[in-house]
Amino acid sequence: MNPVVDPSKDKVLAVDIGGTKMAAGVVSIEGELLDRRQIPTPKDCAGDELFARLASLVADFEPFDQYVACGVGCGGPMSAGGVLVSPLNIVGWRSFPLAEELHRLTGLETRVDNDAKALALAEGWVGAAIGCRNFLAMVVSTGVGGGIVLDGRLLDGATGNAGHIGHVVVEPDGHPLPDHVPGVLEAECSGTAIASRTGHPAASASTAEIERVGRLVGRAVGSTVNLLDLPLAVVAGSVALGFGEPFFVAAQAELDAICQLDYSRGARIQPAGCGDTGPLIGAAAVGLRHLGRPVGLIR
Repeated sequence: MNPVVDPSKDKVLAVDIGGTKMAAGVVSIEGELLDRRQIPTPKDCAGDELFARLASLVADFEPFDQYVACGVGCGGPMSAGGVLVSPLNIVGWRSFPLAEELHRLTGLETRVDNDAKALALAEGWVGAAIGCRNFLAMVVSTGVGGGIVLDGRLLDGATGNAGHIGHVVVEPDGHPLPDHVPGVLEAECSGTAIASRTGHPAASASTAEIERVGRLVGRAVGSTVNLLDLPLAVVAGSVALGFGEPFFVAAQAELDAICQLDYSRGARIQPAGCGDTGPLIGAAAVGLRHLGRPVGLIR
């Protein structure tokens, strides 16, 4: 049963948690980002201290009784329903009750989901996948995540972690990264992996590195397209969007090489349409979905 809410309220408190930054903002129930603030994600910070920093950021958006709900996008993995989060890129949170803590802070109905699944909701609602009932949304940033919409439904999976394309193997003898199986996409193409492998931040990547990352992302997307019959993949995140056209050209070329079946030929990979507003719009969509409110065509 969906929670009973005040139908007169038309804003959502949105929170986005990533390995590089934490953001909070206000999103209308039509999907417009009205206000936002962000801070760097503290490194090597204990869980309670990390939440205290987040709480201080969220407090900028009081009073909380003006919102219909609080929606959160967070790096994974997490337990079913987003009850406990254990983001690989945030070592201070292991089985951390983020939703409970935010509910205690704000008094709002609060729902947490994977940040890439949140992006999928945003892109299908107001982004590059409007009107599309079958697509993959990806984040290539500090980490790599994904969300899948199939037949108009956002896939959750047994524990809520469906779509975690960052842990698909793309290089069987690939680069090792702590807490990762060698050769998975996140261990090869995330900002963390690029810095570990090359000794330089992703922003300083060579043309050859940009094309390599694009090719490997295209490889993972191509396998997913063949598996699930998806015509579209939209990609966001500081690494992918920062690399720009050379990344997307390389990814599309690899996608074309892999997708040779009648139903998968012609699948497209393109930049996400929401740009840097996607994470918070997606977080708001997580909150609205929890209330049973529509976000475009996605259930």
